[in-house]
Amino acid sequence: MTQRVVVVGGGIAGLAAAHRLHSLRPDVEVVLLDQRERPGGKLATGVLAGGPVERGAESFLMGAPEGGPSAAVRLAGEVGLGASIVHPTAARAAVAVDGVLRDLPAGTLMGIPIQAPDSVLDEPTRSPLLAPGADVTVGALVRPRRGDAVVDQVVEPLLGGVYAGRADRLSLRMALPALASAAEGSHTLTEALRAAVAASRRTPGAPVFGTVEGGMSRLVDAVAAALPDVRCGVTVRALRRHGAGWRLTLGSTRDAAALDADAVVLAVPARPAQRLLEGVEGADPVPLEYASVALVALALPATKVPDLSGFLVPATEGLAVKAVTFFDRKWAHLRRPGVTLLRASVGRHGDEAQLQRTDDALVGVVRAEVARLIGVDALPEELDRGVYRWGGALPQYTPHHADRVAALRAALAAHPPIAVAGAAYDGVGIPACITSGRAAADTVLARLSA
Repeated sequence: MTQRVVVVGGGIAGLAAAHRLHSLRPDVEVVLLDQRERPGGKLATGVLAGGPVERGAESFLMGAPEGGPSAAVRLAGEVGLGASIVHPTAARAAVAVDGVLRDLPAGTLMGIPIQAPDSVLDEPTRSPLLAPGADVTVGALVRPRRGDAVVDQVVEPLLGGVYAGRADRLSLRMALPALASAAEGSHTLTEALRAAVAASRRTPGAPVFGTVEGGMSRLVDAVAAALPDVRCGVTVRALRRHGAGWRLTLGSTRDAAALDADAVVLAVPARPAQRLLEGVEGADPVPLEYASVALVALALPATKVPDLSGFLVPATEGLAVKAVTFFDRKWAHLRRPGVTLLRASVGRHGDEAQLQRTDDALVGVVRAEVARLIGVDALPEELDRGVYRWGGALPQYTPHHADRVAALRAALAAHPPIAVAGAAYDGVGIPACITSGRAAADTVLARLSA
């Protein structure tokens, strides 16, 4: 009898899991279920002023931490899009400090200066900075050894661009795993930073980021087209053990349907995963908060803007905007005559009130704050605009998150083949989610084979 694996969740982690399952075991029936009308999750390309604009994630890392191409680059190649990867221009980025745009400092790791400034002490500790397996917040490690200004004005804005989170709440092991590992054998932060940089296997001079020409939706569509059974608009309401496998309850309570599976991959956020795992003995939930964000894209008539790829805005500036990207400066393939493209990000963890505005009000705030930061009285009236809201989009990893995930996975190993995948467990970023999905596929396939 043909074995069936059901993947719940059609974001990039679920797509990657289903793709690996089908690639490694074409004899296994792979079914991908997603409650949305299209797969892809936060990878979605829209149209602005007649051209593509990303409604969510805009790029991915080109290199893997262990060396070689990242999981995103490998997946793009596997679905025929390797030649469509393009890279950003050499335009520099800036950070707003006291209302002035300043270049991001060089010689840092996630904004942390490798060399301690004269104003702070980086005294050697008697034992390593971090005990094996221990975890702290990024702020707890960095503030005493680099000062509040470094954390508030540079480190936190960079973390905010990735997580929309706070340095004093985010887990060091999840946000900066290479630094956490280096800290286990280092007695100063300078030593740990140098060790983390030395351990990097990125090829010097190689592009750091890439994207797919034509938009991230091309990657989603290509992966989905390679799968045998993708069902959108399907809600999974319940999951329970059934014989040697699982039974999923689909659809509404009035029109419920059952789907049996030999194995399941849950590639959904923490809360829906927790709901589905309620009846699975020992599967304690992984407590996880999420930050919401809104992206405001503006297509302006040709406008003079700073010669930057974009800039970050620390929370200490007291503004709603936390980051701005000048798309036609950053990405040469997006340039079009007579049009200036920019996209602003609004929303930090704990500051969701900024997102309670209407779309019109949110655009107004973005226009006013961007104009102020680039030094003009007002932006010209836009040719087109888009407001893209992502409620509960970015997980906020607190210290020891990885330990809680490991405990959940150990509990799941006592049941018929089942695995969890995605940003809730293994980190944000497209390559991290793809790697997580592939690992989940490997886990259930190994169990099926056994």
